[in-house]
Amino acid sequence: MIANYHTHTWRCMHARGKEEEYVRNAIEGGLKILGFSDHTPMPYEGPYVSRVKMKVSQLGDYVETVLDLRNTFRNKIDIKLGLEVEYYPLYFDRLLEIVGEYPVEYFILGQHYLGNEIGEVFCGTPTKEETSLARYCEQSLEALETGCFTYFAHPDLLNYVGEEHIYRKHMRSLCLGAKELGIPLEINFLGIADHRHYPNEKFWEIAGEVGNLVIFGSDAHRPEWVYNPQALHAAEELVKKYDLNLIDTVELRKPEK
Repeated sequence: MIANYHTHTWRCMHARGKEEEYVRNAIEGGLKILGFSDHTPMPYEGPYVSRVKMKVSQLGDYVETVLDLRNTFRNKIDIKLGLEVEYYPLYFDRLLEIVGEYPVEYFILGQHYLGNEIGEVFCGTPTKEETSLARYCEQSLEALETGCFTYFAHPDLLNYVGEEHIYRKHMRSLCLGAKELGIPLEINFLGIADHRHYPNEKFWEIAGEVGNLVIFGSDAHRPEWVYNPQALHAAEELVKKYDLNLIDTVELRKPEK
């Protein structure tokens, strides 16, 4: 593993540690590229405040911090500036306007909620509702079709616990769409290390059949999670089991309107 594009900071309110610690752990682990992609601020309407994202007012500081680290460690590691973004149709154009004021290099898609978040259930909540699965796949594909996303983080986050043939039908459509668009799918190390419901082997079996591009992502919320040998080994075993088309690095897609 030479690159990780999925790294958070304390600003999202559920990560800890100093940004420099993340960089030093990446260097110690032998990474050549480290991408910061903290949870994007979202220009919600009304009084709603997310408890798992940075605020719009923090974006400038986030950008400045990452760029300073890039300069400090320029001879040791290549630092990239990104954001992990949900695709919320109501807010997406405004988000692009806000982010466009800064030299953000890439978005990764992390679709934690459907619709526009408010009033919706977290996608990781177990469900037998086919409509939730279908909405997740449709909204995620709509996001990828914007051309703004470099890759799809934990694409198997939707926790469907209903009949397998229904899961396969919808997730196969999602995988086919991602392949046609040339967008890699992420095997998520946090899910492995935290024993979550993802990576979902049913999903990765489908991705192997379809032939999707696949990339590893640390999803680091602690400095020591940037490079995780145990999670890396488990992910490599998943790649072997389903003959996945693993890539080491990605070509960044700059998010633009």
